[in-house]
Amino acid sequence: VKNPWPNVDAHSGVLLNHFGLTEARYYTVLFGVSRSIGICSQLIWDRALGLPLERPKSVTMDWLENYCKKAKAA
Repeated sequence: VKNPWPNVDAHSGVLLNHFGLTEARYYTVLFGVSRSIGICSQLIWDRALGLPLERPKSVTMDWLENYCKKAKAA
């Protein structure tokens, strides 16, 4: 097997069907909308805090508050 780890889409269809979304043609739309919402939230962080759009690590709320206090003081 070239890639033993399945793509997330392999499981999302089963889960969406389980939770009542049975129209398979909407799966791609739902995936696209969720990606768009994620990009929009990253854009807001970029504009509000001057952070880059892609951050590989997550941060805590305490870190964000300290960062804002330091930026305001500077």
